[in-house]
Amino acid sequence: MRLIRSGDASNREKVFKRLDLFFLSALRSRLRLLALAMLLLAGCQSIPPKEAGNFRKPDLVEITRLDPSIRLDIRYATTNNFLHRPVYRQARAFLQRPAAEALARVNASLKSKGYGLLVFDGYRPWSVTKIFWDMASEEERKIGFVANPQKGSRHNRACAVDLSLYDLRTGSEVAMPGGYDEFSERAFPKYAGGSEKARATRDLLREAMEAEGFTVYESEWWHFDYRNWREYPILNVPFEALPEQP
Repeated sequence: MRLIRSGDASNREKVFKRLDLFFLSALRSRLRLLALAMLLLAGCQSIPPKEAGNFRKPDLVEITRLDPSIRLDIRYATTNNFLHRPVYRQARAFLQRPAAEALARVNASLKSKGYGLLVFDGYRPWSVTKIFWDMASEEERKIGFVANPQKGSRHNRACAVDLSLYDLRTGSEVAMPGGYDEFSERAFPKYAGGSEKARATRDLLREAMEAEGFTVYESEWWHFDYRNWREYPILNVPFEALPEQP
């Protein structure tokens, strides 16, 4: 900064204005950083909602240990999801034992039709549900594409599964009217668009799942809840803390 001669009031005024703007900008930056830090701290301190009642003791089963022919495509362990970043450290899928056993029966029933189950997600820790909610738009929340962490998700209770079908002959995922986690009208189980074959395959999956006690979620053709899901507590245990099963 050049020296200012005494009496040069005009230049002094300009310099002081620049200094004022500099310090004001610096203050705003510090305030923004402080607000961001407080937001992150609040997120770290968040805990699952407290529930009253007598719940069943959790008995999580790794799906592929029960039936190795069920294929996994755990999208949330990859960047191939609506967040474009992984939120799971391990590509694993768990359900409460009755739900997992029912899913194995569904898979067995589909083999004669030339299909197998392709699982995208099962048990989901509560902390991941909160990430989804925080990242979703108001419209996505309103439609029901993400669960409110204040209430918890059926995935948090290990009684919900996201899945599709694969062709036993080719090993390829079958075509559905809409893609997994596609937040559009094509996600609805009753969507009338798309090809007739895709709708028939979607309805076949639903029929097989409902025969074993699952119910499709109204906003997502791939999401199925197992009966008695209300009897299980909300869990927030990461995959890596769950024991390997024989």
